[in-house]
Amino acid sequence: MDEQRKETRKKLMAFTPVYDSNQNTLLGYVEDLTLSGILVIGENQVEANNERNLRIDFPIVLPDAMSAQITLPARVVWCRPDKSPQYFNIGFEFIEVNPEHEKIFRTILKKYQFRHDFSGALTYWNSQPGKTDSSTY
Repeated sequence: MDEQRKETRKKLMAFTPVYDSNQNTLLGYVEDLTLSGILVIGENQVEANNERNLRIDFPIVLPDAMSAQITLPARVVWCRPDKSPQYFNIGFEFIEVNPEHEKIFRTILKKYQFRHDFSGALTYWNSQPGKTDSSTY
């Protein structure tokens, strides 16, 4: 399968449920997020090429009185079994992202994306007495 993604996926450090707002059912939890789509891990297989109205409940406090709950239309691009056989990975593409959604997504990604940057930890480690070279550990 060719990679058609225009943005790098960003994993979140927040337990974030995603619901089908029309059926009021839990679809799963956010694995990663971009401004144009979302990967959800859920217990039920979902048929591709269907549109869903997603409600994403970010369990965090956002600045400027922004709502931590977003409802927006999305299309199921694909659904595949996860590494754990009882779960499915569901790829959604957002159909319509308004400026308020984009502002919230940017805030979420800036504050709560998982980063693999350990430079601060290494700087701290190397500043400790007797610790001068972290490359030997």
